[in-house]
Amino acid sequence: MTVRGVVFSALFAALLVVFSFIRIDAGPVPIVLENLIVLLAGALLGPLYGFFSMLLIVVLVALGVPLLGGSGGIGLIIGPSGGYVVAWPIAALIIGLIVPRLRSKGIAAFVQGFIWIEVFGVLLVDAVGTPWLMHVAHLSLAKGLAEGFYLFLPGDTIKALIATGVWLAVRKIYPVSRLVGRGDHDVVEVAPRT
Repeated sequence: MTVRGVVFSALFAALLVVFSFIRIDAGPVPIVLENLIVLLAGALLGPLYGFFSMLLIVVLVALGVPLLGGSGGIGLIIGPSGGYVVAWPIAALIIGLIVPRLRSKGIAAFVQGFIWIEVFGVLLVDAVGTPWLMHVAHLSLAKGLAEGFYLFLPGDTIKALIATGVWLAVRKIYPVSRLVGRGDHDVVEVAPRT
């Protein structure tokens, strides 16, 4: 791990905390912007640091630090929205494994990036969170899908589009290796003047 990678991981965790205060209560699970940061963490930081930044949030929240909209504690992790939160590190890891490796350009890059971010960010988090919600809130399949999946899908798709656009813009200047301080950068020693 590099210092720069850890710093950016902490920065993305802090961004998630800030975004967690923007919410619309819509039943047992609120509509939030937090998952936009999850998508960006995986795409921009890669698998290790994307996973680390989101795991940091999950662990601190479980320990009781009030990071998600001013709330924290194990009750939040095992509550109705806990499945979504627990899935964040996994989504960031998988997005980080796939998206930074895409080499296409232009509209093809946007379409490929969006598909991977949508499938392994949005749909993966919902695939974990919705059954968890159904179990904890004792909802039927139809009610669970209505309150935990269909309600979020349009907004989450927009977030995936935004994350894809940001990823494409940033990757031109800061590929993952440069952003987190590893990879193809060499240390250059400058000889002292004599």
